Amino acid sequence: MTPAQLLIDAFGRIEQTGRAAVEDLDDDQLAHRATADANPIAWLVWHLARVQDDHVADVAGLEQVWTAQGYADRFGLPFEDSATGYGQTSEEVGQVRASADLLADYLSAVTAQTVSYLQTVADGDLDRVVDERWDPPVTLAVRLVSVVSDDLQHAGQAAYGRGLLGA
Repeated sequence: MTPAQLLIDAFGRIEQTGRAAVEDLDDDQLAHRATADANPIAWLVWHLARVQDDHVADVAGLEQVWTAQGYADRFGLPFEDSATGYGQTSEEVGQVRASADLLADYLSAVTAQTVSYLQTVADGDLDRVVDERWDPPVTLAVRLVSVVSDDLQHAGQAAYGRGLLGA
C-alpha cells in the first residue's frame, strides 16, 4: 500500500463515520445540543467537511466543492462562503441547520474531490512544503494527516452525539 492509498482509506473512513452519524436523523435531532454550548451533529459534520474541503482544495490548487458545486447556496448559511466553522461562537454554531441528506451529500462530494486529488499524489510529493507560516513549515503529509486527525475527532463526536439521542 502506498502512502496515497493509506490516506485514501483514512478519508474514506471519515466519510463513512460522518454519513453514519447523520443517517435517518431529522433536522431537530441534527441540531440538538447536549448542553447549551455543545456542538450539534449538523455543525460537527458540516465543519469536518468544510475543513477538509478548504485544506485539500488549497494544497491541490482546486476550487472548493463548497462553492464550485453550489453547496454554499444549497446550505444557505448566514456566513461568508469562506467560513469553515473554525473560531465560531456558540451562537454561530447553532445557526448550522441542514438535512441529513444535504450533509451526507456534501461530505461525499468533498471526499470524492479529496480522493481524486490523492490519486495523483506520488510519495515524493508528501515532502512538499504547503504552508510556510509555521516553524517548521508544514508539508503536504503533515497537512493531510492533520485534516484526517481533526476530521476523525469530529466524526467521533458526531457519532457520540447520535448515541446520546438514542438513535
